[in-house]
Amino acid sequence: MAIKQVSVQLDNVPGALTKLVDILDKEDIKVKAMSAASTEEHSTLRLVVNDPQKAVTILESFNFRIEVAPVIAVEVPCHPGGMNAIVKPLSEGDVNIHYIYTTIERIGKETILIIGCDSIERAVEILSQHWVNFIGDEIYSL
Repeated sequence: MAIKQVSVQLDNVPGALTKLVDILDKEDIKVKAMSAASTEEHSTLRLVVNDPQKAVTILESFNFRIEVAPVIAVEVPCHPGGMNAIVKPLSEGDVNIHYIYTTIERIGKETILIIGCDSIERAVEILSQHWVNFIGDEIYSL
């Protein structure tokens, strides 16, 4: 059920993100989800893209610092308490959520969450028991 996330460390300076996005655009790599977190010197950009392996190859050729990690993508039920339908079972199952962000596009009305956690396998097991809808490889073609 896991999908691939590409994390890129950027210098925290004007134009760093533009350079990365320009490279991805020129190589026809489409960003499906993105999250950025910064410190004074660096930013970590987490991406789900249409072709993770191509993105890694291209970005490494430009000397970007890259890390690939498994994450899960799930649909959040579109009703009050929908987010809790995702996070509460994980909490009760002792799965630690490290970060969470949404996609740029979606399949239906529901928002798609990207979740990075300490145990992907356990998270999948728990959320499957709670009838959560997972988004797999189809995320790459949204």
